[in-house]
Amino acid sequence: MAASSELKYKCILNRRETERAIDLIKTRFPVMMSERLNLLKISCPLAILDGTGINDDLNGTERPVRFPIKNQSDASAVVVQSLAKWKRWQLAELEAKDGEGILTDMRALRPDEDYSPLHSLYVDQWDWEQKITASQRNLDYLKSTVDSIYGIFRELEKSIFAAFPDISPQLPEKITFIQAEELLQQYPDLTPKEREYQACKAHGAVFLIGIGDVLSNGEKHDGRAPDYDDWSSYNSEGHKGLNGDILVWNPILNNSFELSSMGVRVDADTLERQLALSGEEKRKNLFFHKKLLNGELPESIGGGIGQSRTCMFLLRKKHIGEVQSGIWPADEINKCKEQGVYLMK
Repeated sequence: MAASSELKYKCILNRRETERAIDLIKTRFPVMMSERLNLLKISCPLAILDGTGINDDLNGTERPVRFPIKNQSDASAVVVQSLAKWKRWQLAELEAKDGEGILTDMRALRPDEDYSPLHSLYVDQWDWEQKITASQRNLDYLKSTVDSIYGIFRELEKSIFAAFPDISPQLPEKITFIQAEELLQQYPDLTPKEREYQACKAHGAVFLIGIGDVLSNGEKHDGRAPDYDDWSSYNSEGHKGLNGDILVWNPILNNSFELSSMGVRVDADTLERQLALSGEEKRKNLFFHKKLLNGELPESIGGGIGQSRTCMFLLRKKHIGEVQSGIWPADEINKCKEQGVYLMK
């Protein structure tokens, strides 16, 4: 029965219309982000030197793509996986003022990703970072920033509807804020993903706060690197975490769907604590970490917003390969064809 329901999927937009819609989203979204959050669009690296501590290790297990640089005595370089720490360094390099920030088109390779309708080897994000004051390292500022970004998703959804009337808006007027610990208490017998499913199905759009530290059941909702988001400080609602994910209900996948991960960044004290909690004190000797501990980097808030994820959601696509070209194994291509999904090559 499940297989027959999968066969009912039919793309709302054909390939040409899809490309037009992708261009609309990728043109308007960064402009709106720049206007709402006072961000300067800048260029970013595809690869950086290894051993600086600037590249992100995400959950701590993903292997970056490495290669030697011939004209630098075969020094090892790595393709970026995320730019969370690089962006903060750039705020200092650009001498950003409080309330100013940067936005960039991040392109990354994550070879350890498992293929799925939501994941490929290629990652494209709008990465952003904003300089804040120490007094703004709080939950209220995080929530107001989330509201601003969520408003952009809603406006873009309306723009898509205006251009392609067969795609009806579905996002609720407001996003619901939920602490990861509260969600655990509400659904103690469910897995983290099952809890996200219930929250998104009930509310349509949620910002799940506090991802990275251990919850009351002795488990993390999900992993986070210890050196960018602050996931260990207590917030004004009595729970740990000044970070979180924007999740929405995806009617095509009939599941929760992550659009963005973001948060207030660690200060020097939080970095020390989270490195200790993660058993990563050795990182304190790396370039980025030394700068932060020496007070040479600004306080900031930032995050990444998936470009292909955003296109996939707004255009009601079933597979990320419908909105980005990629390298797909034969079994993934054949499985998708059986479901009426055709992947970009």
